Amino acid sequence: MATAVDPVSARTRWATRTQFFCSGFIFATWGVHIPTVKAHYGIDEAALGLAMLAAGFGALLGLSQAGRWIGHYGARRVAALCGTVYAVLLGGIVLMPSYGALLALLAMFGLVTSVFDVAINTEAAQLELRGGQPLMSGMHGMFSLGGMAGAVTGGVALAAGLPPQQHLWLVAAAMALAVAWAATAMLPRWATASSHTDNGFRLPRGALAMLGLLAALGLIAEGAIYDWSVLYLQQELGSPQQQAALAYASFSAAMAAARFAGDAMRARFAPAMLLRGSALLAALAMTLVLFTGTPWIALLGFAGVGVGFANVVPILFAASARVPGVDPARGIAAVSAAAYLGFMAGPPAIGLLARAMSLTMALGVVVVFALALAASARHAAAR
Repeated sequence: MATAVDPVSARTRWATRTQFFCSGFIFATWGVHIPTVKAHYGIDEAALGLAMLAAGFGALLGLSQAGRWIGHYGARRVAALCGTVYAVLLGGIVLMPSYGALLALLAMFGLVTSVFDVAINTEAAQLELRGGQPLMSGMHGMFSLGGMAGAVTGGVALAAGLPPQQHLWLVAAAMALAVAWAATAMLPRWATASSHTDNGFRLPRGALAMLGLLAALGLIAEGAIYDWSVLYLQQELGSPQQQAALAYASFSAAMAAARFAGDAMRARFAPAMLLRGSALLAALAMTLVLFTGTPWIALLGFAGVGVGFANVVPILFAASARVPGVDPARGIAAVSAAAYLGFMAGPPAIGLLARAMSLTMALGVVVVFALALAASARHAAAR
């Protein structure tokens, strides 16, 4: 039902969409420059995977405190601070004097990324609850749209010969300004803060544990595409880096399109049915990617993977914000902790597997976990 605050809510919804877009744009820019980081520091896949693991440890540390910080300060303040720092740190990924310094920067990068993610998802969950209609898939669609835009502009910058550092600083400056501006229109502190005492982070149990497990299955596979798809096309299929960047763009564009349709699908279909069908599509599409030697077919496959994984996280995050007796920020933080464990630990594990076997064989875990998600989807209906 419409309310008297609809104009403010509309402005706030667009501010929150902007935050999701910025998050995706920054993350895509990092993804495009993973080969740049690999070459700049002279490291192999295993060392690159360890660097990603450092970001994962930082993310888990951030998630252990995200619910408390958002409960105390509100999503608006936390998003403004962490989102701005997130953008600024992007500009330093090829400025570190050593590999060890890079690990430290990526640990902080992971920390602010995770807290920013929980803050904007908490905001989206509150807007969905207040409006009484699905919004989460569309919000995550903006993340994917930002990812597509970041990947495309990154590819264009590389093709034009723009030095990587200049590109990184341009993106960092633009995104920091956009995040700070969007934060001014988010919900006030009282709308997302909590008045009760927080005893600190606790591992998810019961319904939250199941939601976290399902989210982890999806994000292990999704994170593998974000972090390794560009290198896969470049290294395994022989594509130049500017063309390889289209792997990320193809995946993100398809995911964005499916997420923008996702809210209508969530209103029409049961969660278990959506999760099962989506996961099976992702498994089939990734199988196509791994069994073709043709770059353009692989790009179509990555698009199919994007459609398959599009609505997994929105469904599960929205559910985590509705668990009885749990504040939305803490529910999202708890499920995010389990999900990020997969999202951040998955890509480094693939790096180690790639070193032992090949990147093609290592990316087979995407198929395995997509099938596992499909097999477990029936549990979502009970949650």
